[in-house]
Amino acid sequence: MKKLIKVHPDDNVAIALTDLAKGDKIIFEGETVVPLSDVKAKHKISLGDLESGSKIIMYGVLVGKTNIKLPKGALLTIDNVKHLSSKTTEKTTSFNWSPPDVSQWENRIFMGYHREDGQVGTENIWLFFPLVFCENKNIERLKEVFEKELCVEQVSEQRQLLRGLLGGDSEIQEKQPKKSIFENIKVKFITHQGGCGGIRQDSELLAKLLAGYVNNGNVAGATVLSLGCQNLQINVFKEALYKVNPNIKKPVLIYEQQQMGTVDNMLNTVIKDSFLAIKEANKVERKPAPLSKIKLGLECGGSDGFSGISANPTLGHASDVIAALGGSPILSEFPELCGVEQELVNRCVDNEKAEKFLRLMQSYEQSAVDAGSGFDMNPSPGNIKDGLITDAMKSAGAAKKGGTSPITDVLDYTEFVLKPGLNLLCTPGNDVESTTGMVGSGANLVVFTTGLGTPTGNPIAPVVKISSNTILAEKMPDIIDVDTGPVIRGEKSIQEMGEELLEYLIKVASGELVAKADKLGQDDFIPWKRGVSL
Repeated sequence: MKKLIKVHPDDNVAIALTDLAKGDKIIFEGETVVPLSDVKAKHKISLGDLESGSKIIMYGVLVGKTNIKLPKGALLTIDNVKHLSSKTTEKTTSFNWSPPDVSQWENRIFMGYHREDGQVGTENIWLFFPLVFCENKNIERLKEVFEKELCVEQVSEQRQLLRGLLGGDSEIQEKQPKKSIFENIKVKFITHQGGCGGIRQDSELLAKLLAGYVNNGNVAGATVLSLGCQNLQINVFKEALYKVNPNIKKPVLIYEQQQMGTVDNMLNTVIKDSFLAIKEANKVERKPAPLSKIKLGLECGGSDGFSGISANPTLGHASDVIAALGGSPILSEFPELCGVEQELVNRCVDNEKAEKFLRLMQSYEQSAVDAGSGFDMNPSPGNIKDGLITDAMKSAGAAKKGGTSPITDVLDYTEFVLKPGLNLLCTPGNDVESTTGMVGSGANLVVFTTGLGTPTGNPIAPVVKISSNTILAEKMPDIIDVDTGPVIRGEKSIQEMGEELLEYLIKVASGELVAKADKLGQDDFIPWKRGVSL
């Protein structure tokens, strides 16, 4: 196995593929590189002597600068390297794309739920949610009723363990799979802390996000609870819903507590009406659909030094195949695109899209600066510990999720994906906020790359986890769906791994496999309040 890898010919640093000992003599690209200290796998070392203030190049782009003199073989750390990224103002070159060979995928299908507006869902969900946090308790009561009565309860290993400790059955019985009374419909629930208080714009943005969830191809219909006096009024939600889809025909049941009297009176009505609607939605069955109907959310979290050379490029290849077939990959997390703006701008299909992307990026970054922060503060302690020491370094690897295809559209938060091809969507880099936003913009399937392990999921869209390294996959098998560690070991190419991932996604989209996040019940939902959230 190789000990070092240089991602791009122009790079002046290399990534350690395995732990390196101080004084090791490593032959790399015909030259001897000697680590000047012990170097853990995933971290970077200098391939030449660098003066103080020298630019650090990785993935062929500027990712930082030295603040002291670094000799050849020196380990890069947060103490000797600072964030630095290139400034981008406009498109600088035309873009020509050589799409991957998709002949083997052109006639492939997945089994999905067809909607009247032409969207196809990978799930068939009846969704309950409130317009305001005051209704969270009622949503939780409905969840308890519907989940207990519509599903055969599965007693968790932890509950069985506690029973034993309390003096009951000390042996943990084999768990039975959770079975729903209805075969073709799932019932899911969202709660949140918004809808009133704060500023009106927060409620308006939440209305758009919730409208996007109802409009998502994975949703068959919804039950909505309103208190009555909150900022997010029913008419505000309806306006947002009809704006995202003027011809929407899905059943949406809306109830206002202050008009209905007692809690019991309202909940009894909600349960009777919703049960009949769910029973009707259960009649929809999976039917064949082309892969062009996939709207694929591209997410990363708990990233490590291998994410940008294994998991993210693997997802990038799958993204390119989906784009070439007429599907819609969605790349978000704008703070984690800092430093690669020029490449993305040049990939935009026209100047209008390029200008919108730069405007959104600059506005977002300025809001962070105004709050006393900045994109340079984005890498988390976990990122840094595993070799991602600047935001630009993290971004250069994170952007690989978006492959190499043209960018056909640029969307602000809550704008819905309508165009085939790669879409850029403005969201925070925060895992749940970003995933929440992509699904609200139409993603019917999400792939989440991770190097450290993250259990994030979503209420209405499957979230498939892929690991950058095999150690993680073996340590957290209940979270990881696909392991891209073979890329690090040189056993599989990015293309081979990407095709393996795509085969897995087709099975998940068809309901043949259940994503690990769904098995764990990870129904995470966090709206972005549009303040500073990195």
